[in-house]
Amino acid sequence: MTVHHTLLAWLLALALLVPAVVPAMAGPAKTMTLHPQTPQPLRFVARGTSLIDLSRPETPVFFRGMGYSPYLPGETPVRGMAPGNDDRYDRHLALMEEMNVTYLHVFPRLMPANFFKALDRTEMVYGQDVWVWAYEDDFLAPKFQAKTLRDIKEVIDHTYRVGRPDRLVLFSIGDELQAKCVKSTNARHPEVRDYKGKHLTVTNRTATEVAMAKLVDEAMEYELSRYGRRHLYCHTSWTHIGPIADRPDLEVSREDILVPDMGDLVCLNVYTYANGVRTSPPGSVTGTTYQGYLEQLARESTQPILVTQVGLATSPYEPRPWVPGFGGHKVEDVPAAFRAVWRDIRTAAGKEKFSGLVFFELHDEWWKTAKGPEEALRQDEDDPEQWFGVYSIDLNHSLTPKGKIPATIGELFAEP
Repeated sequence: MTVHHTLLAWLLALALLVPAVVPAMAGPAKTMTLHPQTPQPLRFVARGTSLIDLSRPETPVFFRGMGYSPYLPGETPVRGMAPGNDDRYDRHLALMEEMNVTYLHVFPRLMPANFFKALDRTEMVYGQDVWVWAYEDDFLAPKFQAKTLRDIKEVIDHTYRVGRPDRLVLFSIGDELQAKCVKSTNARHPEVRDYKGKHLTVTNRTATEVAMAKLVDEAMEYELSRYGRRHLYCHTSWTHIGPIADRPDLEVSREDILVPDMGDLVCLNVYTYANGVRTSPPGSVTGTTYQGYLEQLARESTQPILVTQVGLATSPYEPRPWVPGFGGHKVEDVPAAFRAVWRDIRTAAGKEKFSGLVFFELHDEWWKTAKGPEEALRQDEDDPEQWFGVYSIDLNHSLTPKGKIPATIGELFAEP
C-alpha cells in the first residue's frame, strides 16, 4: 500500500469515528456517536448517508414503502386486540405488490404468523414500528423507561419467534412524541444533557432525546445479547418538534427541538401541510415548500433519511380549520399531490441521502381514535385519522381503490 493510500485509509477510518453533528440547534452542537465496537446488522446497513442491502451492495436502497396496519372494522388495538390471523394478508400484500411496494412499515407490535407467511411469498421487506406511549409527562421516569423496555423486548422476541429477522430492515423505537410531553420532560430534567450507553453516546441534548437514546441503546443491547445480532435502529419523529429548528410554526421552543438521530438513520414523518414544512422556503427544482424542507433536512443530516409517512386524509370535510390540510382532500386531487411529493424527493438537492418514501397507508383505519369494537364499525366523518388509506374498506372487509390513487403509486414506484 502506498503512503497516499495509507493516508486515505486512515482519514476514512477517522471519519467513521467522528460523531454526527447537528447544526440547527443554538448553543453547543448536538452529537450522536455509534460505538465502533457495536456489531453491524447482517443485511441492511448504514454506510455514510446511504442504506445498503448487503445482498445487493452495488446500489444504495431507496424503499418504495407503504404503511400497514391490518386492523379491520370491528377490531381495535385500543382494547388490546391483535389483528386477525386469517387470509387477509395474501389479499393485502397482493394489492401492495401491484403498487410496486418494496417495503412495509408495520405498525402493530405483534403481527400474526399468517402475515409473515404471506410476506414469504413476496420480495418485500419490512420495518417494525415499536409504539411508545407518546403522552407521558416524563419520558425519563424510571417506571416509564422500565415498562417501555419490557414492551420493546416483547417485540424483539416476537420477531425471532414468529417474525422474519432476515427480512427485517429496522426497529423504530417510538413515533411522534407529543410536544407538551417533550417540554414537560425537558423542564423536569434540565440537568440531563448527555448519555453514554453501551452502543450510543449523545451530548448536548435534551432530556427527551436522552430518554429515547437510552431506549434505543438498551433495545440494541438486548437484541445483541439475546440473539447475537442486531438490525438498524431509529426513533421516528415528526416535523412539528424538529429536527429543523428555524421555523416559526414549531410546537416547541428552539431549546426543546428533538433531533431523531439516536440510532443508525433519521426516520421522520413529513406531511405536506405539517408544521415546519408549510413554512419552508421553496425547493431548488420544484419550488414547493415540501422540497424546501427536504433539502434543508438533507443539508443538516449526517445519516441516511427515511421518510416514514406522507399522505392525505380523504375525510368528507376538514374538521379543524386551524390545522389546514388535515382532512377534507378530494380523492381525485390526491394523485397529483402524490406525484408532486415523489418529484420533490427524487429531484431534491441532497436526494442521495434519502433511502425511501412511505405512503401512509394501505387502507382506512376505522378503529381510530380510542374506539371499542362496536364503535369501530363506524367510520367518523369528523376524524381525518380514519381516512388516510389509499383504499377504502367496508363492513365486509373488502378493499376498494380510492379512484386512481393506488394506480398512481404503482406508476411512481415503477420509476427508477
